Amino acid sequence: MNLQALIFDVDGTLADTERDGHRVAFNAAFREAGLDWHWDVRDYGELLAVAGGKERMAHFARQHAPTLAARPDFEGLMRKLHALKTSHYVHLVESGALPLRPGVANIVRAARKAGLKLAIASTTSPENIAALLRASLAYDAGSWFAVIGAGDVVTAKKPAPDIYLWVLERLGIPAADCLAVEDSGNGLRAARGAGIPTVVTENGYTRGQDFSGAVAVLPDLGATGLAELAALHETYSRHHKI
Repeated sequence: MNLQALIFDVDGTLADTERDGHRVAFNAAFREAGLDWHWDVRDYGELLAVAGGKERMAHFARQHAPTLAARPDFEGLMRKLHALKTSHYVHLVESGALPLRPGVANIVRAARKAGLKLAIASTTSPENIAALLRASLAYDAGSWFAVIGAGDVVTAKKPAPDIYLWVLERLGIPAADCLAVEDSGNGLRAARGAGIPTVVTENGYTRGQDFSGAVAVLPDLGATGLAELAALHETYSRHHKI
């Protein structure tokens, strides 16, 4: 097969981390920092249109706490608040509260066995990714991935293609020979902007978004193995002559 690498998004793709992970951790950080902010399930779903945790908090502050957003030390405050949130999130992950989505572990292990490269392209922090991989796959699972693009390694967040371009450069594999796995319209646009065929596994927050241009849109990977992903990639590549 011409498929040489799988590139995974993390939040909402590897695991359903947004509603019961990041949202909960943000709220815990807000309480600890003495802020009266609280993001309910609906609020957080709307805020997901803003990629990146620090960017999400800054967007919220500009709308709901303009005095705080106008402080000269605002960017530093957001960094500290995000670090606090990360510690709460890592604790949640390490407690086993955020399992991988159906089929993910099987496909990751099958790809390793088949000699495919594995990579990650995400806006979440490296600490978050490391904790999730340790808790859900194996203690050394981070070493299974040839490239982990995370956090602030690029300035422009999804839907900009920058994180995928960064990963592709380090993989040294043509975009057409990779397959991205995403969960959102923003993620799909980022991967496709880098020329990577993309499968979408939608979730409760992303269902109904515009997934035009995806190789396939699936509820999850539970009924899809590596062979099926490779077949989807081959069919797409032949049809689009990539």
